[in-house]
Amino acid sequence: MRPLAALCFLCGFFLASTLSEFLGCTPRKSVPYHVGGNIKLFREDGVWNYSTMLLREDLGLLFLGAREAIFALDINDISSKKTQVYWNVTEEKQRECTYKGKNADTECRNYIRVLHKMDDNRMYVCGTNAFSPTCDYMTYAEGQLKLEETQGEGKGKCPFDPFQRHSSIMIDGDLYSATAINFLGSEPVVLRSSLTAIRTEFKSSWLNEPIFVHMDVVRESENSSDGDDDKVYMFFSENAVEYDFPSKLMVSRVARVCKGDLGGHRTLQKRWTSFLKARLDCSVPERSLPYIVQDVFLLQHSDWRKSIFYAVFTPQSGSSDVSAVCAYSVPSIGNVFSKGRYKTPVTVETSYMKWVMYTGELPVPRPGACINDAVRKLGIESSLGLPDKTLQFVRDRPLMDEVVQPLNRKPLLVKKGPMFTRIVVDRVTALDGQSYDVMFIGTENGFVQKAVNYDGEMVIIEEVQLFQSPEPVKILRLSSNTSQLYAGSETGAVQMALSECGRYTSCVDCVLARDPYCAWDPTAALCTTLSSAHSTSDTALIQSVKDGNAFLCPKPVIVKPENYTLIPGNNINLRCQSDINLAQMHWYFNDQPLNTSDTKYFFYSEGIMILDVSAADEGQYICQAVEQVKGQQYPRTVAAYHLQPRIEVTEPPPTPLPTEGPVVTPEVTPDRGPTRGEESPLLPQSSSERGKLVALQVSVALVSLLLVSLLLWNVHRGHFPLLRCFGARSPRRSGLGQAQSLSANSHQVPFQAKVSSEDKLLVTPSNCNASNNHSSGDSAGNRNHCPSPRVVSPMDVFKYINDESEI
Repeated sequence: MRPLAALCFLCGFFLASTLSEFLGCTPRKSVPYHVGGNIKLFREDGVWNYSTMLLREDLGLLFLGAREAIFALDINDISSKKTQVYWNVTEEKQRECTYKGKNADTECRNYIRVLHKMDDNRMYVCGTNAFSPTCDYMTYAEGQLKLEETQGEGKGKCPFDPFQRHSSIMIDGDLYSATAINFLGSEPVVLRSSLTAIRTEFKSSWLNEPIFVHMDVVRESENSSDGDDDKVYMFFSENAVEYDFPSKLMVSRVARVCKGDLGGHRTLQKRWTSFLKARLDCSVPERSLPYIVQDVFLLQHSDWRKSIFYAVFTPQSGSSDVSAVCAYSVPSIGNVFSKGRYKTPVTVETSYMKWVMYTGELPVPRPGACINDAVRKLGIESSLGLPDKTLQFVRDRPLMDEVVQPLNRKPLLVKKGPMFTRIVVDRVTALDGQSYDVMFIGTENGFVQKAVNYDGEMVIIEEVQLFQSPEPVKILRLSSNTSQLYAGSETGAVQMALSECGRYTSCVDCVLARDPYCAWDPTAALCTTLSSAHSTSDTALIQSVKDGNAFLCPKPVIVKPENYTLIPGNNINLRCQSDINLAQMHWYFNDQPLNTSDTKYFFYSEGIMILDVSAADEGQYICQAVEQVKGQQYPRTVAAYHLQPRIEVTEPPPTPLPTEGPVVTPEVTPDRGPTRGEESPLLPQSSSERGKLVALQVSVALVSLLLVSLLLWNVHRGHFPLLRCFGARSPRRSGLGQAQSLSANSHQVPFQAKVSSEDKLLVTPSNCNASNNHSSGDSAGNRNHCPSPRVVSPMDVFKYINDESEI
């Protein structure tokens, strides 16, 4: 093998091993829709696209935006609708939309896309309004939801196309939005709607056909040592300009602007002076094109330096079905923008533009930086005072050379299967006093997966089916106060608890789930949900999320075996099915493991089938589910069976009837009986053999009786002339001789028995001459003449045979 080929083989082998290790992450439990627990569903006939949510915990309501409707639902039970308001498209707007080539039933409707809380307790709502974005204010008072009908322009705040991704956030009364600003969707913009509106440049180096995903704010000005500003981060994907690729190559991006940005004085007027972007990396252990970000969630901490962005990624080609989750710390993203190098475009051969790392001298203040104490020392109090050299640099070079890497430089979770769509994260404090981040990940087939990372070990606790029909999860919202998760899709919205500890039916099951929400209560003998009422020093509860040590549990109750009757020759089905996807099923027969390669046993997902059972299969069968955590195996008995033969009642021997004459009693020798382990060869050894012998005896008796009856009947009919044995001639025989003489002279049939037609046979005498050429008048020849065939009965054959001695 060539050295290069060998190297490629080894690289491929290690890559496949690493990928298989990642893809081995399987949900411990799969909860189907009909057993999903306390899941609440809301939908209304004729209303679709439940994809916008606003949690108002201060009002105890969830505001749900859909197509041409906004609902106010009880935050504790969304199936309970408090009120609603409808925002329909006018006939004129719908007609104008159809004139522009859009579909009247789907596109030319009003899809609610923006729903935010204002500082004055009102809500700001925007809809697509038949490709004419419109915004309004909404109030909730005295149990009623009402639009103020002060409709304003929604361009740049809400998308024209209802199926185009966008993002927005309300910060201190100002709306930050990322969407398209024109009907065709060809002019993307990141906009701040305020008294001094600020937006991005219409340049491909700024935004190149982007797909906006998420936007959030990090309060970096709080407890800042250098007087820094708050940052607004936005996540999107776009066509890359920095790669020499034959076709369009999508990459994931994270961009940042400063909240206090006012634009430039001459250069970049009413444009962002702090807009910078960088590539977001989430590399999976397989050779593929860059993965594309689909959703982002900011898990905020009281110290913003400990805040983390969680993001889900999917492949941009259909050749893979692997999704990934990556986590990014806020400081690592900030360092790329504040300390990293820039990319700059250079012209190659007068026509081709190539992006390379900028190696020249940077202007002061640093391009794209926020106004902080260092900049203020230069006499610059706002972005309006920035020099043109700094502004021109950031206008032409908004792209950073460095790539934002995830924590530990690898994904937290890589999973094969339905694509990930949305993500939310909750931080939970377990009994050990440590905090753990629990991820809830929506999928394209309507499931949500609950996962947590324990020091680099990813555990998917469970996956729950939210919707009865497979449909993508379009939005996820989480409320830590109510411990509820809310999800929306095209057909409805659902609510589920963050933890359903009641699904864990035993201590071992509860501990091995490694769910930080749940712990086993030995006193109540149930798996309970942790709350603020439970102290972390409560030693009565049992929990082991890091190690999954189920040996902390008391000894389980022994499973009582179920009795089965063993009938030789039959097949017996023993059911055993575990609800744990990670468990391996082991079968034991009389405390010995069953051989899986034995053809006598048929193993399948719901148990085993024992084929052609016999007395050797009598005994106890135990089915165990074995889970392995941290190299330790934890068996649990799921089912137990005891196979025993059928018990038959033997009848006592019949009492002998009295007989005439002396009764002969045979001698009985005690030592002549069979010894232990020896059986009498004359007696059947089982009930089945005794039954066969009795049946054989009855059959022989019936056949003997039939033969005797047949013999007596033949004697009675004279078919068997037994009297000749004593030398006497019967008159029947004399008559027959006379009949033969008479028939010889008259050429008549010598004898004809009265038999049925089906019993007649043709018989030819054995003394017939070979030739029958003779004179009809020769009397001498008549004695040698061969008579015609005679018709006789089968039983008459015996008579002729007996008569041959007298011929």
